Parts: sequence; C-alpha cells; structure tokens
Amino acid sequence: MKKHFNTIAKVTLILVYLVIIAGAVVRMTGSGMGCPDWPKCFGYYIPPTEEAQLQWHPNHFYEDGMVIIVDEALQVAKEDFTTTTSFNAENWEPYTKHDYAIFNAFHTWVEYINRLFGALAGLATLVLLIGSCWYWREKKIITLLSLFTVLGMGFQAWLGKTVVDSNLAPFKITIHMIMALVIVAALLYIVHATSTKVRTHKKDGIFTKLLYVSIVLTLIQIVLGTQVRQFVDEQIHTLGEESKSLWLATPELDFYVHRSFSVVVLLVNVWLFYHFKKLQLGFKKVNWVMILLVLEIISGIAMYYFDFPFGTQTIHIVLATILFGIQFYLILEANKARNNAESL
Repeated sequence: MKKHFNTIAKVTLILVYLVIIAGAVVRMTGSGMGCPDWPKCFGYYIPPTEEAQLQWHPNHFYEDGMVIIVDEALQVAKEDFTTTTSFNAENWEPYTKHDYAIFNAFHTWVEYINRLFGALAGLATLVLLIGSCWYWREKKIITLLSLFTVLGMGFQAWLGKTVVDSNLAPFKITIHMIMALVIVAALLYIVHATSTKVRTHKKDGIFTKLLYVSIVLTLIQIVLGTQVRQFVDEQIHTLGEESKSLWLATPELDFYVHRSFSVVVLLVNVWLFYHFKKLQLGFKKVNWVMILLVLEIISGIAMYYFDFPFGTQTIHIVLATILFGIQFYLILEANKARNNAESL
C-alpha cells in the first residue's frame, strides 16, 4: 500500500478537481436545484428522465420517500404503498425545506453527475486514509491530513445538503468553494510529502515571500469572484437566461473591485516570474502560473465584453482553483528548498 500511496493521493486530488469542475458546470447551467432533495434525487437513487415519472399515477407502487409534483409543490410518500384509482393526500406529506418544485431533466442529471463525482472522491479519500496508516510512525502529518480530507469531504457533503435545502444560499456556496480549496491544499501537501522524485530548486527568500503574497491575492480574488457570481446569479433570476448582455450592465462595486484587483494579481505574479527567470531558481511551475493567469484574464474579458460565451464561467472558476493549487505546490517546493539549504 505504501508503495502506491503517492499515486492514490494523486488520483484523489484529480477526483476532487473533477468535483470542482462538475460544481462549476452546475453553477454555469443553473442546475443547482436539479435535485431538490438530498442525498436522493426526487426520492430516487437514479433520478427520473422525464416529468411523467414525477406525476401521480393510479395503481402504482411508491416507496417511502419518493417524490411527486402536485399543484406545483413537492409531495413525499410517507411509507411504501400502492395507489388506488384516486389520489389520497393522507399517503403524502409536503416537502417543507423549500418550495422549489420544477423538473428539468438536463438540470437534474447535471446535478446528479456532480453528486456522483462527489461520492467517488469521498471513497477515494477513505482509501487514502487507510493507506496513510503506514505513515503513522514516521510522518504522522500524512495520516492526520488524510483524516482531515475524509472529514472535509463529509463536511462538503453536509454543506451541499444545506445548500440545496436553503435553495442555493450564496454565502453557503462561497464556503463550499473555500472548503474545496482547503481540501486541495491538504492533498497537495500529501502528494508533495510522499513524492520520491528529486528536484533541484534554489533557495531564495524574496521568491518565497512573493509566492505567499501571490496565493493570498489569489484567494482574495476568488472570494471577490464568488460575490460577483452571486450578483450574476441574481441577475439571471431577474432578467432571464436570454438577457446575457444585461447581466453586468449595471454591476455593483464588487465587480469593479474584482476587475481592478486582477491588475494587482497580475503585476505581483509578473514580478515573481521575472525574479524566477533572472535567478534561474528552477521552479518550472511558475510558467504555468503565468499561462493560467493569462487564460483567466481572457475568460474574464470574454464574459464581460462578449456576453458570457458558453463555458467561460466554468473555465474562469476552474482556472482559479488550478492556479491556487499550483501556487500552493510552489510554496511547498520553495519551503523544501529552504530547508535543504539550511541543513547543509
């Protein structure tokens, strides 16, 4: 198990990023309420594919917890029973956690696939925790962080439930994103700490400090971005999906701060890149930081000036999370280079 532990950690990291990507697709397509209940979807382990499955039918067997839509409201079966020729309200109870009762097959399956990725990533963290037990004596931090990822994924699942129950409360979505980044950081630490590859990096205090500044700026920018996204979601609800040109016609202050702050983020990372090139420090992932920043800016410009082309919202969010991950891994490499230099 120990021999393959690093590979398990990498696979787990990839699966967590797939959850982040799936979550971004859910937000982009407005599919967050595609499954109005949790953990099932309309009371099913495998969700319905057409609205007729959510209508009341005579002489039909319903299991406890199955959901139907009656008069634009969700009704939940109280127990297992078979219907007669007429609807009996005593067999049903209203779903009280929210009043959302719309079925859209596309939205339902997008949200369902997101949940499947989450379940798969959760199972991977359990395997990771089991494998980490082989490190308990020599590197307790590996086992402790593996335990944290399991608890973190559990927290994410619980938070996902509360997000659905609250009909997509914006601040809970923001916490959901931040927690995902914390889990990514824990997994990256595990991957780095258990890697057997030898890399040559030069120690440089200024470079390390710039890395810390850059990742803090990235986190601030991500939080600001979630606030802008909240405003866009409200505009979509008010103006409709077809009025893309109006979504940011009258933006709030958060948008202007987010847009202007991107210049600060870019300048700090350009300084970082210049310092890296000038001293030939060997941290090749800095090149990826610059590439991701350029793509991030391009996707942001596309959303504002070209009325949210398809996929740009998802790309913008996913690029930001990948950027955070690379910056965090660079910090780990820089700290290792410093520790190696101090031990000589």
